[in-house]
Amino acid sequence: MAPADPFSLDLTWTQVSPRLAAARLTVAAAWLVPLLVVAVLPPVLSGIAWLWVLPAVVVLLALWLLWLVPRQVGALRYAERDDDLLIRRGIMFRSLVVVPYGRMQFVDVKAGPIDRAMGIARVQLHTASPSSDAWIAGLPPAEAARLRERLASRGEARLAGL
Repeated sequence: MAPADPFSLDLTWTQVSPRLAAARLTVAAAWLVPLLVVAVLPPVLSGIAWLWVLPAVVVLLALWLLWLVPRQVGALRYAERDDDLLIRRGIMFRSLVVVPYGRMQFVDVKAGPIDRAMGIARVQLHTASPSSDAWIAGLPPAEAARLRERLASRGEARLAGL
């Protein structure tokens, strides 16, 4: 009998690296700091007091992201089962993606400049469906390579069995 809550599976879930939160906050800071500078200029140059609302909104957005991003990263987990890979995301808006090994066509490991600086990588799963969106971000490079090899070999084994 299936559990009443699809998110309460009794599995060993693997959490991604907390360095993913630092990487995401770095990207957010790259956008928010220049935005804050631009938002501060009008009230400073004009002397109009109500224009300080603009930089206050940017600061509130930054504080909200400082609270939200670590929670999002803490909720990102994956589990390997015999026949499929499960990826769980979200706290309020939860998502559970199940990717059967036999449906995987290939597996990529990606790392941008910020990811490399933080020592993390992203595993991207490609399936026969063009609408599939299965990825796991925030893995240490060694774990990403191990997972890629494991998923690719399991996918080949399941595909050969068809």
